[in-house]
Amino acid sequence: MKQSILHINELSIGYKRKNGHLHVCDHLNAEIGSGELICLLGENGSGKSTLIRTLSGFQLAISGEGTILGKNLFSIKEKEMALLTAVVLTDRIDVPNATVEELVSLGRSPFTNLMGRLSKNDKKVVAESIEKCGIKHKANEQLSNLSDGEKQKVFIAKALAQDTPLIILDEPTAFLDLPARVEIIQLLREIAMTSSKSILMSTHDLDLAIQMADKLWLLPKGGPLITGTPEDLLLQNAFEKLFVERGVEFDNKTGLFKVKHKHDRELAVKGHGFEYVLLRRAFARRGIKLTQANDQKDIWLEIPQKGNAHFNLHKEGKMVASETTVEKIVEHTLTYLN
Repeated sequence: MKQSILHINELSIGYKRKNGHLHVCDHLNAEIGSGELICLLGENGSGKSTLIRTLSGFQLAISGEGTILGKNLFSIKEKEMALLTAVVLTDRIDVPNATVEELVSLGRSPFTNLMGRLSKNDKKVVAESIEKCGIKHKANEQLSNLSDGEKQKVFIAKALAQDTPLIILDEPTAFLDLPARVEIIQLLREIAMTSSKSILMSTHDLDLAIQMADKLWLLPKGGPLITGTPEDLLLQNAFEKLFVERGVEFDNKTGLFKVKHKHDRELAVKGHGFEYVLLRRAFARRGIKLTQANDQKDIWLEIPQKGNAHFNLHKEGKMVASETTVEKIVEHTLTYLN
């Protein structure tokens, strides 16, 4: 049984106004266990950043309960909070001319004396955090000389050096290319597994979250949270419900979104497999929906079979075109359909 690190019950979040409160989300219920990687997903404007700031102690909840290791999340003093939660926000700290080691050392601030001097143990924790994040060879480099992916590793190392049971990150993969996004989430996955630290991160990388997270928090506009393992949420068709009106379709089998193309014509195709998938995609961009050629049609396509590498186009019982590439067979087909 995993230890409960963070627990929220009937939480309402938002902003205080002169005439009351602006509610962003209500009836939020969730829990994070020790060593879990949790990914928070939702549309822009759904309240992900507001929830992250609330759980990080940067703004008060409107109502509801929240605890971290059994302590009231909304009455903990700042110094004690720094011993329980490390936070990496999208707006990063700017320390001119700081080296990697110097910035990661800031993570030990809750433990240093009034002079801010690092003890032998502090230095050891800093060095271990840098190594775990794969940036040991950059320890003496200035932050300004690093790539965006390397900089994000530095801020994760700083959070790791803070040695808290919970790490919260607001979109740590934003503005990174795909290889860097994969690397960052793999790093967080490794930290959760090997350091028994709980990690909550907001992200738009649904496909990576489904593959890497222990649990997902799906936040529709207004709430409530939908929580569970990626596999259970796929079984519940939760992702399609979340993005149902966004002009896309969610494929539960692949864990990917598909664009909803508008179709005004159909084309019969005989065959199946990977070639069929590619043809369906190519014709969909042109407003043509593929159907299986169960009955004889005036015009239909034949997908390559074993020993035959050609796409064959048939019209009125005769083969009128034969090509080895999707591009060419699409061009030929369009001339007969137009």
